[in-house]
Amino acid sequence: MPVLTGLAPDPRRPDYRLVEVDRGRFASLPAESLAGLGLVIGRDIAPPVLDRLQELADLEAAHRAALRAVARRGHARYDLRRRLLQKQHPPAAVDGALARLEAAGLLDDARFAADFAVAKARRGRGPARLVRDLQSQGVDRRVAETAVRTSLAAEGIDPADAVRALAERRARQLAGLPPIVRKRRLTAFLVRRGFQGSEMRAVVEAL
Repeated sequence: MPVLTGLAPDPRRPDYRLVEVDRGRFASLPAESLAGLGLVIGRDIAPPVLDRLQELADLEAAHRAALRAVARRGHARYDLRRRLLQKQHPPAAVDGALARLEAAGLLDDARFAADFAVAKARRGRGPARLVRDLQSQGVDRRVAETAVRTSLAAEGIDPADAVRALAERRARQLAGLPPIVRKRRLTAFLVRRGFQGSEMRAVVEAL
């Protein structure tokens, strides 16, 4: 059986312990998680205890990967889970890591959806496209629709003004085409950007 050969405080994280097995670095793990495992330096590690140590190590690895991901940019929970699984982190470890992030306020689909909606709306995406994009990242449709509606209103972003400005720019780019072709392409462009309904059609007709 493997032998515990080291259990020292982690200099970078005082509440963690550096676990060494068979004179090789195993993992840095929370001291409180190790308290009930009966670990004694120089003694064999029973299989159930070794399994538990591996579970803790997997959780820490997934948690660190999740923290790095949200530090770079916001993520929806579903999308972040998918990315961690793609990196071969065990499902149970991934779910535990995401629960930690949620408890710390670092993972919130509603907040992510609101921030995403504002940022992308300013780049010319309409409400329907924003909702679709959020759903593709695993955000619940109702959460997405509420976030788009309330966040755009809070930021003073009027979809009617946005579709008009976007349509005018695109219409200038299509100026050399026959009217019927210009109208068809302008409509398709605006629909791809997430604008729809009578207001969009009125803008196309006017241009």
